[in-house]
Amino acid sequence: MTESRAALLAAVAVGALTWTYLHLGVANATIVALSYITIVLGVATMASLRLAILTSIAAMLTLNYYFLPPVRTFTIADPQNWVALLVFLAVSLVASNLSTDARARAAEAVNRRDEMARLFDLSRDVLLATDGREALPALARQIARRFDLDHVSICLRDESRRWRVVSAGALAVPFDTGDLDAAIDSAGHTLEFDARERTYIGQRVIGAGTPHPVRLVPLRFGDKTGGLLAAAGRVLEPGALDALAGIAAIAIERVQFLEDRKTADMARQREELKSTLLSSFAHDLKTPLTAIRVAAGNLQADWLSVEQRREQTDLVLSEVDRLTRLFEGMLDLARIDAGAVSTEKTWVHVSEIIEAARSQVERVLQDHPIEIVDQSRHAVSLDPRLTSAALARLLENAAAYSPPGGAITVTSSLSDEGLRISVRDRGPGLTPSELPQLFDRFFRGRAAAGTSGTGMGLAIARGLLAAEDGRVWAENHPEGGALFTLQVTAPSRPADSEEDAAS
Repeated sequence: MTESRAALLAAVAVGALTWTYLHLGVANATIVALSYITIVLGVATMASLRLAILTSIAAMLTLNYYFLPPVRTFTIADPQNWVALLVFLAVSLVASNLSTDARARAAEAVNRRDEMARLFDLSRDVLLATDGREALPALARQIARRFDLDHVSICLRDESRRWRVVSAGALAVPFDTGDLDAAIDSAGHTLEFDARERTYIGQRVIGAGTPHPVRLVPLRFGDKTGGLLAAAGRVLEPGALDALAGIAAIAIERVQFLEDRKTADMARQREELKSTLLSSFAHDLKTPLTAIRVAAGNLQADWLSVEQRREQTDLVLSEVDRLTRLFEGMLDLARIDAGAVSTEKTWVHVSEIIEAARSQVERVLQDHPIEIVDQSRHAVSLDPRLTSAALARLLENAAAYSPPGGAITVTSSLSDEGLRISVRDRGPGLTPSELPQLFDRFFRGRAAAGTSGTGMGLAIARGLLAAEDGRVWAENHPEGGALFTLQVTAPSRPADSEEDAAS
């Protein structure tokens, strides 16, 4: 309630009560005085102490003028009435002061409760922050939003005394690095507590004479002051600002810790990847190289028949193809890691994609009949190179886990979600524990024991499909074996359209 409105209500209340008692003929000064005190207490509860004091004086004068003899004059005939007036004034003033003080303490308690709730909400926001790149801007926005501040800045100084300032809020506040240096230097390295202000030493105010003064609070990381929290707008208690700066410092340290842990995990994964890569390649390079060397030596022998020479030549070609696929896999992984997989969409028949994939792993599939169920006699617009390369990896994987002579079924279909091609093998299937890691690099399931391979094929298929907004997943077929499905979002049209005829 505004001061002017409260003053008007107080005047109306005193006037209305006086008019009522005069018209009812109430002349008992005690009853009137108690009634006036009630009005004074009501004003003290709703408005400031100053207005309550003015109401007390007005009520005292009204009591003297209308109800103490001689009435309608400010003269007091009976000396005892002087005592009554002074007691009335004293009681009303003391009661007003107590009521105002109680109201102030209640408002302070409510404010402290609200600040605690805001600090709790901010702490919860801090625990949910994980992104290191956006952590500081998000923290500044959360502080400004939670505490209704016009401006919040997180100012961090590195070892070379250069400042990084991240700001949020509707108010733009420029900072002078000299003010920031002076504030952080004045905070010192010793943590001292000011019992009178109920805060730690080091808070400063810049722009005190401006419309938007800014309070600077040190950000302490252990016994080191590494930055400042700047707040402008709504006035916060020094203790609340200290608690807010403490939570902000914890949030910054947590983000740095997460970044350090992420870096350490990446370094550890790189080392594990190098070890796995070297071990896998050493095994997969040694076997085909040994086979090629033996076959090449046999080809030099004069006693070989034509059929035996053809067998040795086929062996060399098969192992060369194996080495070629191995090095192509290494190049594909390198391009995927570098984000250098380019896409070039064109209209192509689905059957052409399947045939291109079969031709890439023709030697691997020579012991497995291929059953093609083409349910998509349409042309689709996608990158046929990436899609066929990914499908070839799925076919190669199916051949590796299918028994000799086991058929491989390839099913294609089109839907509103795009092109879908499924590859089913006749192998032992997948265990539930393998599914989460199936497309990880160098992961090989329990059925891979005794088979060659590096475990890169499925990871490469997933990376190639991701480059054209596609995906791949695996499941067990109800009739046995594993079922791998790739899906690429692609528009389609009838295969006998004029555009296809022209192409």
